[in-house]
Amino acid sequence: MPSSSKNDGTVHNPTDTHLTDAEVKALAIKANEVRITLIEALIEAGSGHTAGPLGMADIFTYLYFHELRHDPKNPEWPERDRLVLSNGHICPVLYSAMAHAGYFGKDGVAQFTKSLRKYGSIFQGHPHREYMPALETSSGPLGSGLSQAVGMALAERIDAGRSYKKWFYALLSDGELEEGNSWEGAMLAGKEKLGNLIAIVDRNNIQIDGFTEDIMPLEPLSDKWQAFNWHVIEVNGHDFADIHRAIGEAKAEFDMPTVLIANTIPGKGVPDFERKFEWHGKPPTPKEGEMALAVLRELGEKISK
Repeated sequence: MPSSSKNDGTVHNPTDTHLTDAEVKALAIKANEVRITLIEALIEAGSGHTAGPLGMADIFTYLYFHELRHDPKNPEWPERDRLVLSNGHICPVLYSAMAHAGYFGKDGVAQFTKSLRKYGSIFQGHPHREYMPALETSSGPLGSGLSQAVGMALAERIDAGRSYKKWFYALLSDGELEEGNSWEGAMLAGKEKLGNLIAIVDRNNIQIDGFTEDIMPLEPLSDKWQAFNWHVIEVNGHDFADIHRAIGEAKAEFDMPTVLIANTIPGKGVPDFERKFEWHGKPPTPKEGEMALAVLRELGEKISK
């Protein structure tokens, strides 16, 4: 059975210990395409979140086009890795990455851009598993995703012992760490020494009404996770080589869950959107969207050279 997804959406069994220049370039090109597609979808929808999806495009691209064991043609393949998106409001980047990976057929990208948040669409404003069976969970209530992933990882360890065949990825926002449920999940994972669990925190420093450190300070964030018996890795969320290094380090830790604190730029790729919390929860207008698309297309040309 397939093991993970290559940059062209096919599957392979990676054995590399580092990324080649060609792989980094291919991932950068794909991430830019993912950004373009999600902006097109947000323009059409006229609603949705912009900053977080743009900021996490590199992480999702790395996972879906290099790291995850998955098969877009067989989404329920039993040996697949599990990805749980806790902060469901950034789902435009999830849908875009999945569409480019081939989950929704040959016209999946067009389908997504035309129907995000539309009535009856599978591309709901927050991921809904009953609409899209390829999802592991429905998400939206912040703080719940880590606990869900912990339960899955614990069940796998009970079934398979410590010969880990599957990896469980929980993607979280930094703002949702203000929710107590997040730390209940973290505490259980640390207690159970879930070495098959990797959490990725989008440390973009914003939430819907301001900067996290103004609203509810999270620092020292690394120390907090360490206190809950997690292996902590700080990572540049826009550097594919650094992401690759961190995931490799996480998979070498058998007796502790690992959290990647991914430092990202909200709105990444569109300078007018970057680092502005105002873009957390609003879409671009058609005029703003066309500006963003022009910037991203120009960037894509530069990357491709």
